[in-house]
Amino acid sequence: MEWFTASGYWLSRLLLTRALAAIYLVGFVSAALQFRALIGERGMLPVPQYVAYVPTRRAPSVFQFHYSDRFFAAWAWTGALLSAAMVAGAADAVPLGAAMAMWAALWVLYLSIVNVGQTWYSFGWESLLLETGFLAVFLGNARTDPPVLTLWLMRWLLFRVEFGAGLIKLRGDPCWRDLTCLYYHHETQPMPGPLSWFFHRLPKPLHRVETAANHVAQLVVPIGLFAPQPVASVAAAVIICTQLWLVASGNFSWLNWLTIVLALSAVDGAALAELLGLPRHAPAGAAPLWFEVLVLAATALVVTLSWWPVRNLLSARQRMNMSFNAFHLVNTYGAFGSVNRSRYEVVVEGTADERLTEDTEWKEYGFRGKPGDPRRLPRQFAPYHLRLDWLMWFAGISPGYAREWFGPFVERLLTGDPATLRLLRDNPFPTTPPTHVRARLYLYRFTTWRELRETGCWWHRTLVREYLPPARLATRP
Repeated sequence: MEWFTASGYWLSRLLLTRALAAIYLVGFVSAALQFRALIGERGMLPVPQYVAYVPTRRAPSVFQFHYSDRFFAAWAWTGALLSAAMVAGAADAVPLGAAMAMWAALWVLYLSIVNVGQTWYSFGWESLLLETGFLAVFLGNARTDPPVLTLWLMRWLLFRVEFGAGLIKLRGDPCWRDLTCLYYHHETQPMPGPLSWFFHRLPKPLHRVETAANHVAQLVVPIGLFAPQPVASVAAAVIICTQLWLVASGNFSWLNWLTIVLALSAVDGAALAELLGLPRHAPAGAAPLWFEVLVLAATALVVTLSWWPVRNLLSARQRMNMSFNAFHLVNTYGAFGSVNRSRYEVVVEGTADERLTEDTEWKEYGFRGKPGDPRRLPRQFAPYHLRLDWLMWFAGISPGYAREWFGPFVERLLTGDPATLRLLRDNPFPTTPPTHVRARLYLYRFTTWRELRETGCWWHRTLVREYLPPARLATRP
């Protein structure tokens, strides 16, 4: 079938697949380095306890059949090694069937992790990576031209990501409609970056322009993805620019980078190749019949499963970041339907004193990404995902968001658990665990230009109340 492939998109596919493999690499490395404290055998939310009451049909995963920390580590590092090989071009150096198997293996490897990750893996970008990774199985490799249908499916996914996020904003917080949400967002977002202070201090009229531009980028521009070239490429370029703006203004794991990857499916690869002095069309063989059949079947599956996210998009009760099946195929997305007006942070402290008095010295634990020390400029971590830091943001919004894991977290601080302490930036008790741990809730705000010059502090914080009274182990180890 001559219409089945588009030879001019060879460069678009090359960039897309290498970048997608790099994001997979980040995801697997993040899992390998953090799992023991979060979901390991002695973690805050252990996998063995989870799979004991959640059936395989609800959470298909290899860990339903066997779990050990050693096995999980081997599983995650296997995914990291395979991802690294594909970043280097391994999928283009093997036959088409082998390349499809490699992409399918990455999808299965990561699906098994996400489906037992519980609260720590409840973010929309986990489903987005799995849905994109599933479509990549049907993108082909250098042995054949890119299938048109798969490229269109990726544009359809990108459309749902952007349009869904735009609709959830218009239907949600009124500050999106009166263009004032960015008066607060840069300061109250989950994990600010090194430039967030400067973004927050932009003039308010510019914040209103930012908000209006966001609506255009998410509600108007995505329609252009389905237009002929060069309109589709222009729409993709606008989306890429807006995502880079978000990359500069905060830490959103790999959400923005993965959105940029999807936008490459709409970029006219032939025009881009010509601009770079590369061949407009790469020599590739015709797609074999079995591959065409598989792509058609995958297309039919995605079209069928799209009923649920489309219905959600059209619903006045639109939900965001939801999977309609256990395999995370064809999901619904969205972000920041509401924006916090104030930032509350949970500050965790410990003491070595056996008896607590008014003179007890409390020492603060430092987190890698979340705000703590007012003098510390926020760091850039994305696309790497600091899962504990992100959940601490939710804990500051309401204790209910942290009910299932905050107690186990404190317990592991009291026992000096090495895996948990490795997730932190500063451990004020390097030799002996504290006798007591407490948590206090603070109101944080970015300092003004004058305050920054006078104090050197990026944040100003005010104690609000006790979050967790001093706790100790029932029996000291």
